[in-house]
Amino acid sequence: MEENMEENEENGASAPGGDQPRSVRLTDPLALRAYAHPLRMTLVGLLRRHGPFTATRAAELTGESVASCSYHLRILAKYGLVEEAPGGRGREKPWRATARYTEWPAHSEDPAVAQATDALSVAAAELYFTRFARTLTGRGEVPKEWREAETFGDDLVYLTPGELTSLKERIGELLRPYEDRQGDPALRPEGARPVSFLQIAFLDPNADEDEE
Repeated sequence: MEENMEENEENGASAPGGDQPRSVRLTDPLALRAYAHPLRMTLVGLLRRHGPFTATRAAELTGESVASCSYHLRILAKYGLVEEAPGGRGREKPWRATARYTEWPAHSEDPAVAQATDALSVAAAELYFTRFARTLTGRGEVPKEWREAETFGDDLVYLTPGELTSLKERIGELLRPYEDRQGDPALRPEGARPVSFLQIAFLDPNADEDEE
């Protein structure tokens, strides 16, 4: 599973690039559970969009205390999600995200990993939809062309696991050409704005019951 944190809260302009990896993959149950924390996911997303920045700046962006942000940044660093950036000292040292995306297993035979991934997925979903619901309020200020371009809906389709995998890969291929714009503002055409594109597809065991 890939997660865009922006969130997760706010995936930006100074996103990782160069020789840094595209994604960091979490497989340790301790790391998975550590990341399943709203503020930690928010901090990683903010660093991807606006970093590097210090714990002081993190506090300004999140409304949390400097001490709390500093603590959570250290926890994130412990599990490889953020790292110290050059310059600064103490709480004024800057932090940066280690990759543009976070991944975790969709399935594991290890019960500890399976439980931790499910908990992280639930936490990420709650954060996504809290953001989405918050964004839907006060839509009057959104320009007409953007409101008409946005999409919000659902489809029920009958697929095999292989077909769903193929569909997911094709969507990823469509999005990939736009990835570098996140880290390099020079690549963004005039009028480009940040757009959160959520990908959700799940086996719906209740759908057939609903149709009876």
